[in-house]
Amino acid sequence: MNFYVFVAKNWTLSHPLKGAPEAEMCVLMRKHKGFSLIELLIVVAIILIIAAIAIPNLMRARMSANDSSAAASVRMINTAELAYFSTYPTIGYPLTLAPLGGPSPCTSGIATACIIDNSLATAIAGSSGKSGYYFNATGSATAGSPFNDQFYSTGTPLTNTTGSRAYCSIEDAVVRLQPAGNITLVAGYAACSLLAPMN
Repeated sequence: MNFYVFVAKNWTLSHPLKGAPEAEMCVLMRKHKGFSLIELLIVVAIILIIAAIAIPNLMRARMSANDSSAAASVRMINTAELAYFSTYPTIGYPLTLAPLGGPSPCTSGIATACIIDNSLATAIAGSSGKSGYYFNATGSATAGSPFNDQFYSTGTPLTNTTGSRAYCSIEDAVVRLQPAGNITLVAGYAACSLLAPMN
């Protein structure tokens, strides 16, 4: 029996089996080689290029999600303010955001109305916030009113990487927004009423 042996690049002949004629019994073996340093560096460079493209897009998508969440939170605060006003008409709108929430299990009352989730009611300046924003709501009385007949609420990014603009609203329940890129807290009721409404 004759074997045809082809020797190609990266292939060598193994030692012949003992007792067998050298020309007839040969086994082909491939040389085992790992990846070269250049090949590994090219793969790492490709991964870094893909990451450099993907990470900014991921950050923009996260900021956009935070912006949407903040607008929804300001709407929830508006709804809660109106519900509080109708439940406690002798008080009107609460002085701060805290009375709209309450720790679980929540018992409804003037100090803890249990209208919004406490994670939103406690997401105030100085806290870790909620979805990259902190919130505030301030009730006040106009001249001659015996109760708080107006309020304004705000949603402000914690930093310029967690949101792209600040939001606010007054008792007309229209969400208004700062121009894109302006993340400063809306200064007060009058300043909020002058901002453009959200589409």
